[in-house]
Amino acid sequence: MKGGRTVRGIVAVAAAIAGTVAIWTWAPAADAPDFPTSEVVDAQASFWTNVYGRWSLSQVAVHDKACPALVYEIVNLPGAAGEAYTPAQEGFVQDVRASWEGRLAAIEGKVDAGIPLEDDEKALALRVTDACGTDALRGASLRLRSQRGLRERFRRGLAVSARYDARFREIFRSAGLPEDLALLPHVESSFQHSARSSAGAVGVWQFTRSTGRKFLRVNAAVDERLDPVASARGAARYLREAHDVLGSWPLALTSYNHGVAGMARARAQFGDDFEAIVRAYDAPSFGFASKNFYAEFLAAREVATHPEVYFPEGVAFEEPLAADDVLLPQPMTIHQVQARYGVDRATLRRLNPAWSAKAAAGRIALPAGHRVWLPEGTPAGRRAMADVAVAEARPDPPPAAPSAKVAKAAKPAHRYHKVREGDTLWSVAKRYGLEVAELRKMNGLTAKSSRIRPGQRLRVGYASAG
Repeated sequence: MKGGRTVRGIVAVAAAIAGTVAIWTWAPAADAPDFPTSEVVDAQASFWTNVYGRWSLSQVAVHDKACPALVYEIVNLPGAAGEAYTPAQEGFVQDVRASWEGRLAAIEGKVDAGIPLEDDEKALALRVTDACGTDALRGASLRLRSQRGLRERFRRGLAVSARYDARFREIFRSAGLPEDLALLPHVESSFQHSARSSAGAVGVWQFTRSTGRKFLRVNAAVDERLDPVASARGAARYLREAHDVLGSWPLALTSYNHGVAGMARARAQFGDDFEAIVRAYDAPSFGFASKNFYAEFLAAREVATHPEVYFPEGVAFEEPLAADDVLLPQPMTIHQVQARYGVDRATLRRLNPAWSAKAAAGRIALPAGHRVWLPEGTPAGRRAMADVAVAEARPDPPPAAPSAKVAKAAKPAHRYHKVREGDTLWSVAKRYGLEVAELRKMNGLTAKSSRIRPGQRLRVGYASAG
């Protein structure tokens, strides 16, 4: 790869397996001040860069779970490589791991008993300690893990990502967040619309139902987790809130896997030392996936940003999404949407994956404020965009001149919210039925100066007339 510092231990490991498959090192991008790295994170990112951009589905790396840079062997699967292992392939990988477990356990046993090591055992022990530290030999046989290459899957996801990249980047840019957060689905789902995790997370952005209900519309009519663009808006809201609480992108991004509360506990213990958190934070659910999540994002960013380096054969990028969206001013059934915008049902259902079966059949109405996708550039799409423009540009009608008595009685009183510990702009806006942009405007805040503090009074509207 391009020049950059070499992670300690990678060269030694690469040399040890020379003639099999090269291990490439990862150089942190100089243009990414929002996404800092460290020696530990660099080593993790090097590993995941190989997983995403170098190693194919037919290759499996046997490595140390706590120190992924230590790759013992890369083996080629027998038979054709599919999305999942065949029984024979699964047995093959288990046998390879068992062989390494036996070798490492034997070395550890000899060291504990004071028995001299053979030359090949000395070389292996040196590889472990050189790559992962002097104490790494103890328990090494218990830390073995196998990781399949994902190059083909990443390349497919990269092709699909072109459909949404411009929209996603605009969402994050408008929210005052780093645009490259638009690349996070490469880690979460490989941009697979049908992706579903064992925890019940679904869609390109992998929201669980509970988190989806907090940041998206998830009800009987729509499940915005299934709409890539709508869920990108939810992800921007989530990541803004997480960053406000946690204070850095390594912590905020890791919270996407481990939760804000979990990362807040880690921060309370280790401060902003993310490397210390990766090395030493001990929590039941802070396992391999959580410890590697930020490094996976950095690796995905590297591979996605330089497709010509990792996929010299080319990538068949999809065309950008061609559709217009309109906010429904009131609850409407699919039949009413059809009638208003002159779009057939099949097209509406194809463009709106978030609709439930009942909503798509017209048995329940779509909620007011829901964004409906319509064909771009068609009369329907132009009318939808015109509806939005007219609604936003229409001035309030001038009031009739009231009597002095009526005017005094009718003068509105501002309504305020006193900020409490844990409040964010998003949570306050949601509580009072506002958009974050609207709340910012009411209080003279900008996207770059949106921090609020306990005790602060925020305008949230007018007091009720009753």
